[in-house]
Amino acid sequence: MISSDSELQTVGFLSQKEAASLAEAGFPTVGSLLEHLPKRHEDRRRFDSFPNQPTSAPVSLKGMVVDCSRKGFGKGRGFFEAVLMDGSGGLFGSGKITCRWFNMPFLHRYLAAGQELVVYGKVKDLAGRLVIDHPEFEVLREDASGEGAIHVDRIVPIYRNVSGISQRQLREILYQLVCGDGTHIPDGVLSHATSRRDILKSAHFPDTLEAAARARRCLALEEFFAIQLNAAWRKARHRRLDGRVLGRKTTLLTEFYQSLPFDLTEAQKRAIREIIGDMRTPAPMNRLLQGDVGAGKTFVAMAAMLLAVDSGCQAALMAPTQILAEQHYLTFRRWLEPLGLRIALKTANRDESCGTEADSEAAMIIGTHALLHQEGAFRDLGFIVIDEQHKFGVDQRAGLIRRGTLPDVLVMTATPIPRTLAMTVYGDMDVSVLDEKPPGRGKVVTAVRAGAKQKDITDFVKTKLDEGRQVYLVYPLVEESESLKAESAVAAHAKWTKRLSKFEVGLLHGKLKPEEKEAVMEGFRSGRIHVLVATTVIEVGVDVPNATVMILHHAERFGLAQIHQLRGRIGRGGHKGYCILLTEGANPESVEKLSVLEKSADGFVIAEEDLRLRGPGDVLGTAQSGMAEFRFVDFLSDVALLKEARSLADRILDEDPDLSGRHADCRPLILDPAWSAGATASI
Repeated sequence: MISSDSELQTVGFLSQKEAASLAEAGFPTVGSLLEHLPKRHEDRRRFDSFPNQPTSAPVSLKGMVVDCSRKGFGKGRGFFEAVLMDGSGGLFGSGKITCRWFNMPFLHRYLAAGQELVVYGKVKDLAGRLVIDHPEFEVLREDASGEGAIHVDRIVPIYRNVSGISQRQLREILYQLVCGDGTHIPDGVLSHATSRRDILKSAHFPDTLEAAARARRCLALEEFFAIQLNAAWRKARHRRLDGRVLGRKTTLLTEFYQSLPFDLTEAQKRAIREIIGDMRTPAPMNRLLQGDVGAGKTFVAMAAMLLAVDSGCQAALMAPTQILAEQHYLTFRRWLEPLGLRIALKTANRDESCGTEADSEAAMIIGTHALLHQEGAFRDLGFIVIDEQHKFGVDQRAGLIRRGTLPDVLVMTATPIPRTLAMTVYGDMDVSVLDEKPPGRGKVVTAVRAGAKQKDITDFVKTKLDEGRQVYLVYPLVEESESLKAESAVAAHAKWTKRLSKFEVGLLHGKLKPEEKEAVMEGFRSGRIHVLVATTVIEVGVDVPNATVMILHHAERFGLAQIHQLRGRIGRGGHKGYCILLTEGANPESVEKLSVLEKSADGFVIAEEDLRLRGPGDVLGTAQSGMAEFRFVDFLSDVALLKEARSLADRILDEDPDLSGRHADCRPLILDPAWSAGATASI
């Protein structure tokens, strides 16, 4: 009997070569291979009709290869071409499709006239011919009827490629493992109406597409349950820690409120009350503050840090870039110096304080990663703010926390996080949301312009400069790239300097030395520089109220949430802002994606759409967030499923807090090395 723990090299019907290829691809055991779910299914009980025009979505076609040829190899970029004829004789469509594969001359060994082929891809029109470039394909052979026919006349799984294993081989191996009688597949810790074997069978070889969807949802619930169980576990353990009580004294906070020439929003006040509630308990605070661009997170952080200072300890704020750290330093000095506070700045090339005592005695220390490495930087660190926290690695955040003694921690992000991601990735944290903006902001008009003329762009920029405003011109690259067809900031700066000869044009990008960045930013803040040609280095931490125009070149190369962050640099004063998204317009999908920004200024709506389009890794930054790779990304918008997973996790920990009793079978799911020695297991 084969079990889930069996190594593939011990499975009798597998050759050593097959087992080695699967192990090299990350599937050493039967259980790990069973978790290699299809990326999609094809209903091969029927195929799409051969189209007579281009298609906006991929189609699955079955036909006969009537001609094959290699073209252009040895003379540059060659391609292999196969002409596929509809088996119906063209009664329902054009009857003929040309398939092309570039830089794959070896295909002549696999494809030949007379073969029956299944192809999958989008059809386009190429000079009057219907063509599919780089379609997925599979050569059909005569299959046995009945249960042995797993490649045709049924709903067929299509897997991600595994080097050394053909699609047919992989399908046959998995069919024997999941549908044969020789594999023991134990049930998991979650109770389902059907056995886990039946769930996996439906996930791989379903009777209906609806059955496949139900099976995937069951498996997604298992994955999200494991994530939520770990989050609830960490949260419960954190609340058992015995730190110090802060925030009872509010003298500085009251003085701060009274010094402000404006009132805080109700969302800001609510967030501050939530933070105070955390600070006044012995357990160290672990809270996420998220809000839209311009929602006033900095003032909430100031209020929280003042409470900590009033309690006798130091507060630190760590920012990911020198530009952002310096912006915070200037802002904190402006508002808090009148209260008699000493504030220090520590970055890679700047180390200064607005007081006369040593920096280690400063009430507040603001800096970059430099805070992690400078010895003696803190006297008694009791409160930490980590800004744009997704830009830091898990170890970096932990490194700063270790500089204090069980400090309260507030992490902030100006990138609104989709609700389901917040529940999943930050499930061990309490969350405060700033969902309204302070008054006095200028309205920002966003417009997508496909194929705009350079003269029109230049004339618009000159008009706004003549009105006394300042302009951002943003590019995706620092310097020219052979692999990417996009203008760079360096090349564009030279051109804009000539176009706008009456004005001062600055250049800002990540490769400049820190002192060069500082000089450029100071010139732009002071108004000496009128136009700033930049990369996304200005995404956060740049606050120039007089800047009202932002033009993003090659806007299709940016994520929606990133563009929303960038346009948050304008409209920060009372003047009307203009965000122009320039694209070549060659890809209708890109224009449609960008149009979301024309319709909405709500960062949370935009973040949800960004998640749908790009997935969680790109939205959050997988490496920086410490987020594991999700297997069931398509369910991340299913709030009900995540709530069910969290409810199950909370119930289990309420019934068995240490997972040592009735729910001991859940112990291997906890990824806490200090507790479980890093044990992991499939549910």
